[in-house]
Amino acid sequence: MSEDVVARLRAAGCVFAEDEAELLAQAVKEDAEPARRLEALVARRCAGEPLEHVVGWAEFCGLRIGVGPGVFVPRRRSEFLVELALDLGREARVVVDLCCGSAPFATVLAARLSGAEVHAADIDPAQLAYARENLGRRGSTHEGDLYEALPERLRGKVDLLVVNAPYVPTDALSTLPAEARVFEPAASLDGGADGLAVHRRVADGAPQWLAPRGHLLIETSEAQAEAMLEAFGEAGLKAWIAQDQELDATVVIGRQA
Repeated sequence: MSEDVVARLRAAGCVFAEDEAELLAQAVKEDAEPARRLEALVARRCAGEPLEHVVGWAEFCGLRIGVGPGVFVPRRRSEFLVELALDLGREARVVVDLCCGSAPFATVLAARLSGAEVHAADIDPAQLAYARENLGRRGSTHEGDLYEALPERLRGKVDLLVVNAPYVPTDALSTLPAEARVFEPAASLDGGADGLAVHRRVADGAPQWLAPRGHLLIETSEAQAEAMLEAFGEAGLKAWIAQDQELDATVVIGRQA
């Protein structure tokens, strides 16, 4: 590991400079000109670009999820939602990942729920390209606005609906770290005035798509959870809140009657 690379990363504010330097070195190991390639990657990282964009992948639930510029980076706290989904959806036959981004949820669920038919949908074609690569033959991807993207044959048959829609209030976007604010797509972050504009649309449409006793799981913040609990109830779902304090993760769960 180059001490110069570590020093440059540390000077740029990278707290785990040694670990990042190692990952960057691994990323260029197979390159024809590793030194030149490494310099380019270090420069990108020192300019504030997310490490995951620079190396081309993010670790999520033990898998490498391909990501790149203009793609939302899956957060570790979202692993809590996947754990809940795996527990609730052991017998799931149809799984849908809405607002999928690079499809980390769908990719993990497809790998761990044998026999499930897995679908991932997003409105952003650039992110769907990564989702398609990550899912491969284990699932199908669809482009469109929420449920409009889904094949009509799935209506009333979805056993497990997982969603990581944007939930940052518009006025709070300026408070986000630069890595997110500058390098990730605003549409993956901006949840409208109170952060729940997309969440409410998801809740409203869910009963039409869920199978009997099917589950909807949506990530939100602790402060927004009660409002979403109410929205789930208004949609006719039996709902409850699950939290993981260690991961600072909050998930609202709804079940179809």
